[in-house]
Amino acid sequence: MQSSDERVVLAKTADFLQKAEHLRKLADKHAKERKWNNCSRKNDLKDCFCSLEELENKFNSELKIEVIRVRQQLQKIRNSVYRFQGQLIDVKPSPDLIEKLKDIMSEIESSINTFKEEQHQSFEELLKEERTCWQEIWAFEKKIDAWSLTVKKGAEFYITPKVRLCMDKKGKEVLPAEVMALEAFLQQTGGKMGGWDQYDHQSFLKVWTKHHGKPSYRTEAKFYLPSKTEEDIRLHEDWYLELCRLQERKKEAIQKWRAERRREKEARLQEQESEAERREHEAAAAEAQRLKQEEERREAAARLETWRSQRKQQQEQEEEQRLREEILQRKQLKEERRRQLEVKLAIEAHIRQKKEEEELRLLEQEAQERAEMEERQRLAAEGIRRFQERDLHKLETKLQEKQAKEEEELERVKKQAKLKEKVESHITRDPSRLCKPTKGWKEHTKEIGPTGGGPVYQMFHRAVPAWRQGL
Repeated sequence: MQSSDERVVLAKTADFLQKAEHLRKLADKHAKERKWNNCSRKNDLKDCFCSLEELENKFNSELKIEVIRVRQQLQKIRNSVYRFQGQLIDVKPSPDLIEKLKDIMSEIESSINTFKEEQHQSFEELLKEERTCWQEIWAFEKKIDAWSLTVKKGAEFYITPKVRLCMDKKGKEVLPAEVMALEAFLQQTGGKMGGWDQYDHQSFLKVWTKHHGKPSYRTEAKFYLPSKTEEDIRLHEDWYLELCRLQERKKEAIQKWRAERRREKEARLQEQESEAERREHEAAAAEAQRLKQEEERREAAARLETWRSQRKQQQEQEEEQRLREEILQRKQLKEERRRQLEVKLAIEAHIRQKKEEEELRLLEQEAQERAEMEERQRLAAEGIRRFQERDLHKLETKLQEKQAKEEEELERVKKQAKLKEKVESHITRDPSRLCKPTKGWKEHTKEIGPTGGGPVYQMFHRAVPAWRQGL
């Protein structure tokens, strides 16, 4: 469904562009024709054309001012749309933002409606002026028709006598009679344009060629020749037909005259037949070459025209494809922005939810830590109380043990004092006893004899250090 709608939109767009291009070309064509007509008639009606030029310059200046004003309004609307698009990029949705976007949208809509209303009013005024202009033109045409009624009707064109030759006084043949008849006809009927000016005659020929000489051309010829009546057009048509007939007879007479001259020349130059044949052969070859070149030029022109038409069609197709791609790209960009906005809103909602969950988790964790801390404090207080009781018990036990030891030591001291009182000994000091060997050393140095019979091969004894030997 969407693709069909896009195709319809693209078809309408292409149709509109084609119509606009056709109207632009038609306007350029009419402008050129009007300019050429003004240039051709400017010498005759100088004062009128000066006022027309002033009016045309005034209208052109007003048109330029109107174009500038319309472009400024369009640029203002375009800037508002760009500003609205910029508000949709990288923003956080909020009620203030929505209100701001609504204000911008209402402003853009009011600008577009105002612009459309102004254009509609200007178009209405132009249509009224066009209707007024057509009424004035119709009135002027009626006046011109009324002036044309006084023109003499039923005038006959000069009919040339059907003679074959024109002789001079000496009886010699100078020119074919058809050539002289055509010249006399042109002199008596107003020249090559039949008494009309160049613009009217060219307009007549254009309409005549367009309708291929059919009577239906007269209706359209009235629009191109408002100063000519239907009788004038009919008389000019008769004059043109007679002119064409005389021109055709002139061509035939010239061809016959040339043929006769060629035969006379061949009769006079029979002795030079070989030269004449050679020249004829060269002329035929040149003619064949010319025809060949003309055919090649026509073929080249046809190929060029075909290439131009194909190029124009290709350019139109490319332009249509470009417009289609541009519209599709804009739609994709709009869809991508909408999708990004949705993703952004979803991400922000997810982040907000995660933040709320994290805050809830932190609150629960703080409550749990607070409960654990209170429990630890309670356990620590209970442990401290238990340790304090244990330390107090140990302290009491140590104090009791210390008191018991002190009592035992006091009892021992009392017992020693009692024993000292019972045994009295007087020991003298003998400093020389420090230099005497001890009983253990004497036993160590005492010689021990053999205990068994027979020779002693080896005797095991303790090793004596060198510093103790001989002591």
